[in-house]
Amino acid sequence: MQPTILLDLNDSPICSELKKSNIIKRYRVHYSQNSFDWIHQLVNQSFTVALCVSSSGNFSRTHLNQLLNANTFSETDVIFISDGIPNPRIDDAMRNGASFHFRQPVQLSLIEELLEEIYIETKTIDQEAANPLVSDIAQYGLLLGSSSVMLKLYRTIRKVAQTQANVLIIGESGTGKELVANTVHLMSKLDNEPFVAINCGALSPELIESELFGHKKGAFTGAERDKKGLFEQAENGTLFLDEVTEMPLDQQVKLLRVLETGEYRPLGSHQAKMANVRIISATNRDPAQAITEGLFREDLYFRLSHFPITVPPLRHRGDDSVGLVKHFLSQLNNDENTSKVVSSEVIDIISAHHWPGNVRELKHTIERAYILANEVIDKSCVVIDPVAEANEKIEEDINVPTGVTLEEIEKAAILQTLESNDGNKTDTAKELGVSVKTLYNKLEKYESP
Repeated sequence: MQPTILLDLNDSPICSELKKSNIIKRYRVHYSQNSFDWIHQLVNQSFTVALCVSSSGNFSRTHLNQLLNANTFSETDVIFISDGIPNPRIDDAMRNGASFHFRQPVQLSLIEELLEEIYIETKTIDQEAANPLVSDIAQYGLLLGSSSVMLKLYRTIRKVAQTQANVLIIGESGTGKELVANTVHLMSKLDNEPFVAINCGALSPELIESELFGHKKGAFTGAERDKKGLFEQAENGTLFLDEVTEMPLDQQVKLLRVLETGEYRPLGSHQAKMANVRIISATNRDPAQAITEGLFREDLYFRLSHFPITVPPLRHRGDDSVGLVKHFLSQLNNDENTSKVVSSEVIDIISAHHWPGNVRELKHTIERAYILANEVIDKSCVVIDPVAEANEKIEEDINVPTGVTLEEIEKAAILQTLESNDGNKTDTAKELGVSVKTLYNKLEKYESP
């Protein structure tokens, strides 16, 4: 399929030059008459690239919301070229996923190079997809995906990998945040240096400081020998802090101090060491919400998120779910010397499912189906996680009475879930999708006279 581009009809010199550019001629070009028409077409049609110059970027908050509701910035590479006058709407668009903002004067060659890059990537995906007998999904580093949102993610990673900026990766569980971190490392100048990872939510608070900074023999009971911390193990390389928002607040303070001063001290040692690592962190929470709930220090957030990257959930990745099925199956066939195939009925099931567990859930589903199948993976082999399936249908199953306040509904949901978990507050908070601290605050409120 020929890539498409939406251009505004602007009389500026850069726009006139672009219209005559050879790379533009390789796209199927659509034009808009003005900024309103440009936005209308973006909302109602699918484009590979949409480019607007200067005044066409002066859209309102309503227009921005229309673009966000249409998932425009995920599906299309949106490029702004402005006159450099501060424009809050363009700034908002960039924060919400627009791809590039060039300020004039800008060299035409830079725009052409970018459009050439997008064109080549799009055409390569189309050519690879022509062979249905093998894995036809695109790969970048350790990441798999041919959808426009994944191609956009690849371009983002390629840019930030060449810098020393701290990266904060935000995404749901199962989207591949550690793979993103690994890919940033592999595509950087540190690729031959260590990549060291720690899950901040999997360690007890007493162990985190020792894990990060190390300790000397005798520093505490059980410290029978010197131990290098992760900062020292990752020297000259990358340290990946997974689920960083789960780190206890007192340890967040100590991590912040290292990021500010570059110094850390192993437990039991009087000698300070200098940290020389790139920090990549990740969370499956909304950082702003975690800050509001008192789980994440705002000053640490700003230190870690020089460059935030959002990893799209599988439900926003178009046909990638089908491409991933073919890829996982081709790997299994190769490893086991088999030639199992997947039925079209299963492909329909895969495409229709919401995949709340994202790529991890999809991979486990295909691995189970492969084991159960003989020669053909049919509907009987596909076992969808019943909990995930129930979550997808929750809107159909819940019967909410009318005339009841939201506060009363919330209270009933919390107390009933707590009772079903035999009073276990951790499991209750997890099921309700809130922090344990939030749950405690709600329960204290209900108990107060």
